[in-house]
Amino acid sequence: MIKTDVLVIGGGPCGLAAGIGASKTGATVTILERDSRLGGILMQCIHNGFGLHLFNEELTGPEYAERWMEMLKKEKNINVICDAFCSSLEPTATGYLATAYNSKNLVEVEAKAVVMALGCREKPAGAILLGGTRPAGVFSAGCAQKLINVDGKKVGKRVVILGSGDIGLIMARRLVCEGAEVVGIYEIMSQSGGLARNITQCVQDFNIPLHLSTTVTRVVGKKRVEGVFVAPVNEKLQPIKELEKFVPCDTLLLSVGLIPEIEIAGELGLEFNPVTNSYIVDEYYQTSRAGLFCAGNVLHVNDLVDNVSREGLRAGECAGLFAKGGLDTRNKVEITHDEHIKYTAPKYFYNTKSGEFQVSFRVDKNYKRTIIRAMSGGVEISKRPAPAVTAGEMQALKLDKSKIANDLHLEIEVME
Repeated sequence: MIKTDVLVIGGGPCGLAAGIGASKTGATVTILERDSRLGGILMQCIHNGFGLHLFNEELTGPEYAERWMEMLKKEKNINVICDAFCSSLEPTATGYLATAYNSKNLVEVEAKAVVMALGCREKPAGAILLGGTRPAGVFSAGCAQKLINVDGKKVGKRVVILGSGDIGLIMARRLVCEGAEVVGIYEIMSQSGGLARNITQCVQDFNIPLHLSTTVTRVVGKKRVEGVFVAPVNEKLQPIKELEKFVPCDTLLLSVGLIPEIEIAGELGLEFNPVTNSYIVDEYYQTSRAGLFCAGNVLHVNDLVDNVSREGLRAGECAGLFAKGGLDTRNKVEITHDEHIKYTAPKYFYNTKSGEFQVSFRVDKNYKRTIIRAMSGGVEISKRPAPAVTAGEMQALKLDKSKIANDLHLEIEVME
């Protein structure tokens, strides 16, 4: 049995930052990572673009992870256990008990506070009811990324990509650089779910066709993919069968969404957000159960790893303070929003009348010109013109608690 102040489940970008944040409060920390090494998904992301906000540099994924691992090594009270799959998390009289397995034995960790930093996984073909056969050559975009970047394998010569999330866009460019032909990217929605910079740098700069309001209806092939049928969709996102056409290819990559890895806390009855398919948190990234924190991509899928690290750092710090009995939870206030905003994270803050906190949110669709406002007591406390706001890009406001009454409402004025 290992006893610790703070347990961090997951050793990716969020878990690394959470461990450091908790350690800096003086708490003892244990990190459980199911892989054989720390770093998580970063270790297969060899493209640059990481660290622009936190380090003011363009780093690759492994370089970014290495920065945090070097900082982790400087902390004296962090215990890291790799190859440890956490299978259960149970509340106890003094905190939580986690059970994990590795290839050799059972690991039990008793902690006063827990940070869930498990990230997310990709939706497979079965999750989207993709029709047709199941030959070789159908990959999730992340799986293809690992095969190419880590294992040095080629996944195909003529590729169709379903979905225009950031991983799919990045992999389109990567495949072209590896000598493959990307026939096209097909997106069921009327707008891409990826960052604007990835659409420009990964798709437009490489002349890769992006077909919006179009989807793959079925896969054709026996031993290997021989092609796919694609069709435009109507306003209800249903394929228009009479416009269906066949596209020859030998590979289909799926970039159709991510699922937060929340199962570890599934039996704890936490307040749930159906929009993010994850748990609701307060400004400390604490869930509805005291001492249990949730941050990074397991909370909501972030566009930038810098934001994941920021959330992890804050969650770890607050978990450490909780373990020491130092969190101020007076005057809890719910954050409300208008119909243009899908959700906010956090949903609650503590109006202590001093200090700042950041609220992140996503809009429901793309807007060209908007004004983002924060209102409290019928008074505008924050205003930010936003020339272009997209559904695929996280927005954030930093708010001064001294200006907030006993309510907080976010709204977006659409100019055109």
